[in-house]
Amino acid sequence: MRKQANSSEPVLCYGEVLWDSLPNGMFPGGAPINVAYHLKRLGLYPLPVTAVGNDFLGEDLLRRITTWGLSIDYIATTSEKQTGVVVVEVDQKGSPTYEIRDDVAWDWIAVPGSLEKEAARSHALVYGTLAQRHPHNREQLSRLIRYAPKATKVYDVNLRPPFDSADLVWDLAQNADVIKLNHDELNQLLKGAHPQSELENAARSFAKAIHCSRICVTAGGDGAGLLWDDTWHWTEGQPIQVKDTVGAGDAFLAGLVHGILSESTPGETIRNAARLGEFVATCEGATPAYEVTSDGRFTRK
Repeated sequence: MRKQANSSEPVLCYGEVLWDSLPNGMFPGGAPINVAYHLKRLGLYPLPVTAVGNDFLGEDLLRRITTWGLSIDYIATTSEKQTGVVVVEVDQKGSPTYEIRDDVAWDWIAVPGSLEKEAARSHALVYGTLAQRHPHNREQLSRLIRYAPKATKVYDVNLRPPFDSADLVWDLAQNADVIKLNHDELNQLLKGAHPQSELENAARSFAKAIHCSRICVTAGGDGAGLLWDDTWHWTEGQPIQVKDTVGAGDAFLAGLVHGILSESTPGETIRNAARLGEFVATCEGATPAYEVTSDGRFTRK
């Protein structure tokens, strides 16, 4: 029987918060804040750790985040940098490309001493590659990791050119207990083309190289695999009508984290994560309004 994850223990979500400028409007975004949004929907206690500018876009982000029921206690406001914006273009298949502005507020995240107590009792720490593109945030992440010795460290590779240094990925992965990446990212890091039929072997090669026994690989509409302590679990993708895939991977990651913290079986964890990611891909934007039914289904509000 699945254990209910402890909703009083924080899940730290460290990294970028920004506005996704899509063809049909501006939407709150950034992988860590998207993950936090879905963790909240799943009944957990996510705690975003990030920064916004002291400007209209920053004020509106804080307002939106508050309406989601998320804490803004550790979202710093800086007068020196503007709130982050990403211009997103979506092709006819719903696949996005990103133009990411540099040297913005979330490049200067502060991990204050006042966070240490919450971090010490945190259940998990979720972080990604993009927010570590400059040394300041990498130093702050190291500090947060020291503050959270008991947290399960979940690293979302989530490469966004031109901020996709393989050396940085290998460095960030050293501290991870669980690593999530997609098929293309896995090929990029292993420096070779591995077809889906070889995905398990590629995941095992990566796990051995990085010294991490828990690797999750997503393969778009085909499905996703989870290498969990030397056992491979695969779930097939379900047919859906894609609206756009913005944030679908973040929703998947939230489902993965929820399953891990609930002590679900690895097979159940990967299936539920995939269903949430697919649901978000049928919606517009990364943070659609929805409810989770008693049987684990997702319904739009």
